Amino acid sequence: MYFILLITVLITAVFLVVAAYVIAKLIGPRTFNKVKGEPFECGIPTHGSSWIPVYVGYYLFAILFLIFDVETVFLYPWAVVVKDFGAMALVSIGFFLLVLVFGLAYAWRKGALEWK
Repeated sequence: MYFILLITVLITAVFLVVAAYVIAKLIGPRTFNKVKGEPFECGIPTHGSSWIPVYVGYYLFAILFLIFDVETVFLYPWAVVVKDFGAMALVSIGFFLLVLVFGLAYAWRKGALEWK
């Protein structure tokens, strides 16, 4: 029963993605003009190479934010079912939060949370 449901969901998902792609290709604009090749935001043409190194700290900060944000989302389902599982749920979420705190402390100590 569940296998048929899974197959149905997968087929529906693939169909919707393919349909959206085909519709976008059919009714989307296909014109190219000189404006599309112009600089995007400020309108000032670039001098030299546009490929400049990006400070990895910004990327690391964003990844850390996403990690802790997603981990915080996991706390809600736990809070809903904590009464059903009793002390074991409390111990498991305590360990979960301990790992998060150690991860945050490690990132803080390494200086990943500082803008330079």
